[in-house]
Parts: sequence; structure tokens; C-alpha cells
Amino acid sequence: MTDRLRALSDAGVSVWLDDLSRELTETGALQSLVTEDSVVGVTSNPTIFASAIKEGERYEGQTDELLAADPQLSVAELIRELTTTDVRSACRILRPVYDATDGKDGRVSLEVDPTLAYETDATIEQARTLWSKVGEPNMFIKIPATREGLPAIAATIAAGISVNVTLLFSLERYREVLDAYAYGLEQAAADGIDLSTIRSVASIFVSRIDSEVDKRLDAIGSEQAAGLKGQAGIANSRLAYAEFEAFTATDRWQELAAKGANPQRPLWASTGVKNPDYPDTLYVTELVGPDVVNTMPGATLKAFKDHGEITGDHLTGSGAQARRTVDELGAVGVDYDDVMATLESEGVEKFESSWGDLVRTVQDQLTAARARTA
Repeated sequence: MTDRLRALSDAGVSVWLDDLSRELTETGALQSLVTEDSVVGVTSNPTIFASAIKEGERYEGQTDELLAADPQLSVAELIRELTTTDVRSACRILRPVYDATDGKDGRVSLEVDPTLAYETDATIEQARTLWSKVGEPNMFIKIPATREGLPAIAATIAAGISVNVTLLFSLERYREVLDAYAYGLEQAAADGIDLSTIRSVASIFVSRIDSEVDKRLDAIGSEQAAGLKGQAGIANSRLAYAEFEAFTATDRWQELAAKGANPQRPLWASTGVKNPDYPDTLYVTELVGPDVVNTMPGATLKAFKDHGEITGDHLTGSGAQARRTVDELGAVGVDYDDVMATLESEGVEKFESSWGDLVRTVQDQLTAARARTA
């Protein structure tokens, strides 16, 4: 096991991989990451699946079989079959981790169709369908934290289904997500569901915040503005962690915990560094602390494995300094609320664009399969 990644785990950070493909599951590469590199979870998204299907030939056999069984096979049906197969395979590889951690880790996330981000009922229905389709207890359903997504998150949790809440930026929305999680647990308890079987993470994006804020700081152009570059994403994450600490200290949460509820851990997402001027392990080193998850692209995982450093707990008690950073950003002219609203809107658009890319990729896969069997 790699010393740096083991140290990261020992510091309280669950190391997850932000990647999934049949190449990873079938060649033993994912198993190796689990046994040698402390990887204890996997996240996926439409872009990841589109890339895997586009670049690999391992999906052709299943596509041919499905087409032979149903000549009218649709692109939507093929997407569901290919992606749920990959998630199921990864779940089985990670099942020993799930068992060893009592369900805390060993998780694999599958996202609902992002074009449903503003449709509550359709999101709930698809969450239940995907949960049933994969059929593995260590799966997470990813639901975006749009306003319409909040009741879908609560309803899915209430049904006893574990959720990875994604596309989180603002602290206000994060507080609403914590409330939705608690409400879902309260409903589950009322229905007699064992709360200890339900898990959740809240995926708070990091590098996208810096990309947006840095662009605005460059436009402001002052020396003070330049000095604040690369700080917004980390500050926002630390403030979110302070919200997590505050929420888990409330009477409401303590009552749920007494019934067996598990805290909804913060998950640092979008942790690949986009600005080459910043250290490539920035969003790992600066967000170390207890009870969090960091899901890393392969390149970031490799970088931390090679030269990452643990410089202490940067989360516990960090809220006050993080608030000063956000206040300083406001003082030079960066509108925090507008940044977060922009990022959520653009985030949904990017998710939908990624889904469109996946649809086109699978359409090509299906067309090629029809040509092979013609």
C-alpha cells in the first residue's frame, strides 16, 4: 500500500477514484487500486462513461448480445445496460471494503439522467429504477442538488436508498441538502426502515469555484484581487465543513444518530487542478480532515501517490479564516451569491452536455453493432 495514500486515509480522508470503465474492472486495475493504493470508493458520470465506451472495445460483446436479444434496442436502454453493468462490477470488487467498513466506504456512484435535474418526480422514479437494476447494497444514486432535486433527495433517502448528492456549490444549498437528508431519514424511521443501512455523501465541487472566481479576479485586475486567486474553492469547502460540524452537533441530528443514522459526509469533488500555476495536489492537501471523502481523477491520485503531502488537519476549526477569505473576495468586488448561482446553472448545462455526448457515443456503438450483425 502506498505510504502517502495510506497517510491520507489515516488522516480521516476516504480516497475515492473519479473514474470507471470496463478496462478498470476487467483487467484487475481497480482491484489493484483498492488493495495497493487505499482506494475505497468510485464515482462516475456521463463523461466518464462516454470516454470509456468511446475508447474501449470491451463494450462490443455486450452490445451485440443485447441487440441479438432485442433488435429494437434503443439507445436509452443500451446506456442503462452498459452503465449499470459497469457499476455492478465495481460494486462487487469493492464489496469487501463495504463489509469491512460497515457500509461507510466501498461505494460506487451512478448518476440519474441529468436532463431530469429540474424534474422531481422523474428523478425519484429513475433513482428507484437504477437502485433496483444494479441490485448491490454498496451503490450510491447520484442526484444533483438543484432546488427541484432537494425533495427527490429526501424521498430517495426516505425509501432507504443511499444517495450521493452532487453538483453542490453554495453554503445555502448545502444547508438545504443537510435538511433534506435529515428529513428523509426522519421519514424512513417513521416507516420502520433501519437507519443504519442508509448512507449519503454531499459532493461539494472545488476547482470549478476557483476557475469562476479567478476569472472574475482577473477582470478586476487589482493587486489585492490577484492575491486572492486560488483561495475561493478551498475556503468554500472549509466553510461547508463548518456547516457539517454544526449540523451534526444539533439536537435534531443527535436524535437521528441515536436511532442509528449515519452522518452525510462531505465529499470533495472536482479536485483535479485546472490552473497549471497551482500545485497539482492542492485540493487534496488543503482539504484534509476527519470524516470526509476526496474523489480524485486518476491523474490527481497518481500525483498524490508520487509527491503528495499531509500537512495537518486543515478542516477542523477552519471556518473563521475561511469566512475572512470570502469576505475579502466580496470586498474586492466578487459577488459570492452570483458565483454560486452561475456555477449551479452552468453545472447542470455541463451535465446535460455530457449526457448528450454519452447518447451520441452509445448511438455510434449501437450503429456499429447493427453493422456487424447485418
